[in-house]
Amino acid sequence: MEELNGKKLVIGVIGADVHAVGIRILDYAFRGAGFEVTNLGVMVSQEEFIGAAVETNADAIIVSSLYGHGELDCRGLREKCDEAGLTGILLYVGGNIVVGKQDFEDVEKRFRAMGFDRVFPPGTSPEEAIQMLNQDLEVE
Repeated sequence: MEELNGKKLVIGVIGADVHAVGIRILDYAFRGAGFEVTNLGVMVSQEEFIGAAVETNADAIIVSSLYGHGELDCRGLREKCDEAGLTGILLYVGGNIVVGKQDFEDVEKRFRAMGFDRVFPPGTSPEEAIQMLNQDLEVE
């Protein structure tokens, strides 16, 4: 077990999505990398992500979605975070976040316009997400 790095993450699968395996893998990987993780599991609402982030004083919210409706489920999350006093909290999203095969550059632009700091395509390794978290949260 590595040392805790002092950074807190709230992770979960948004909306009506019940895909649990990926979020378990991320939980394990993030904990192994020294993050304190609050895993909300599956079928998580925006309000639940925000409530947990406020409660734990989280540094980042990591949203996973595999059933293709992430774009709808994620709309307005940044604004709700700001309203809840989480201005500037790091927002990550990844997985199969849109319906059908779409150009990932376009998908990334849309999610960035919604206020997400990082957008990950399907098949992104946990190590890549950890590398970005370490960079964005200035983990030594």
